[in-house]
Amino acid sequence: MTVAQPNAIGAPGYTTELPCVRESVRRARALVSNVLAAWGMDDDMADCGKIIVTELLANAVEHTETPVSKVIIERRSNGTVRIGVSDRSHSVPHLKTAALHAESGRGLSLVAEMSSLWGYDTHQWGKVTWAVIDASARREQ
Repeated sequence: MTVAQPNAIGAPGYTTELPCVRESVRRARALVSNVLAAWGMDDDMADCGKIIVTELLANAVEHTETPVSKVIIERRSNGTVRIGVSDRSHSVPHLKTAALHAESGRGLSLVAEMSSLWGYDTHQWGKVTWAVIDASARREQ
């Protein structure tokens, strides 16, 4: 007997608002972990998702004066997830090269390495910085 597996795909997925403070990172990581588990994503995807949301939210906390950020998790296909974090800043994120012994400055490089694609969408009120994790691309690495 074959049992059909549901394919719950499509935006908006899951969204939550969190205070834009460092203490919110734990809640954002738990949300990503729980959502990806509910969607049947493997531990590798969940680990990547948790690191990505950590870096994106940490950047919003560190580089903006946003009181509340949204964490947005969208399932684009059975093996593709887009994770975004909103902030009220109009400054666009950019990759930089951190000094060898620097304690910070590698967040977006890590996001770029762990995702198949990353970027930002600008809005009148600010921006959403996002990254896409693709299970098939993860297996090829």
